[in-house]
Amino acid sequence: MPWVTEEEIQAAKNMTAYEYLRTHQAQRLQKTRTRNEWQLTDHDSFKINELSSKWHWKSRDIGGVSALRFLIEVDGMKFTDAVKLLCEESPSFIPTQSVEREKLPFKLPERYCNCRRIRAYLNHRGISDEVITYCISHEILYESVPYHNAVFVGKDESRKARYAFLRGIYEKNGNGFKMEQTGSEKKYSFCIPPERETKRVAVYEACIDALAHMTLEEGNRDKYRLSLGGIAAPKENAQIQSERFKKPPDALEEFLKNHPEIKEIEICTDNDFAGRWAKEQMKKHYEGTYQIICNLPEKEGADYADLAKEKKQANKCRDRPLERR
Repeated sequence: MPWVTEEEIQAAKNMTAYEYLRTHQAQRLQKTRTRNEWQLTDHDSFKINELSSKWHWKSRDIGGVSALRFLIEVDGMKFTDAVKLLCEESPSFIPTQSVEREKLPFKLPERYCNCRRIRAYLNHRGISDEVITYCISHEILYESVPYHNAVFVGKDESRKARYAFLRGIYEKNGNGFKMEQTGSEKKYSFCIPPERETKRVAVYEACIDALAHMTLEEGNRDKYRLSLGGIAAPKENAQIQSERFKKPPDALEEFLKNHPEIKEIEICTDNDFAGRWAKEQMKKHYEGTYQIICNLPEKEGADYADLAKEKKQANKCRDRPLERR
């Protein structure tokens, strides 16, 4: 369940569509008879100006300038995948400065007067009212203004907010807005505290997975539930060249440092290649020091948020009265 930072989004927006095509997919460009105009070999109704980078896909009646919009609208890429592609494969287009830019201070988004909209959204995703209320009461979940995002707050040991993850409640084609608040420190990621003392922490890839699993476990408050703020994993079948994929998650390292009472780590990552990879790396790193419990979703390719939503839909169908014949 990957996401991108605000800095990555801004960097990706800086690249024009023509510059991206010329540098990385020049074979798709074909000159037209019009001055400074090109078309795509695979979409002849697509035209782009080499000077302004303005493009228009006549058959779909859509257009733009940026490479980001091109990848999403023309090549059908997901927003997060497109941002990652532009940032990782084309680092020359990320603005660089000779003097390191001053880090912006962390500040929580402004709160809305209630949590009605995010409660309805999370309910729709299969999250129980009990779990939502528990998180709100601990001031780790609230609704922001003006866009009514769900804000998941991470705090340090003094209970000071140091991290926030924003999740939009309005989705299009299954994809919604997701972003870490500027200045967030991932090592202080979102964590649902237990009701009483415990020796176990359960770790998840995303905040909503923690809420979903808690719901599926009937709202049990018997352990910490820590979001890792995403995981690092290589692509399937790719050769591993970077040690960053083997590095233990910052959020879990910080948590364990501050909670010496913890003896058990319950790994609840997604049941896909990346999630299974991350599970094995954590298991190797912490086994021997902690008791490791691997508890991935039973369904292949799913996360706990998927399972909670599926259970919600199944219950809805079960409770629906039979139609009269």
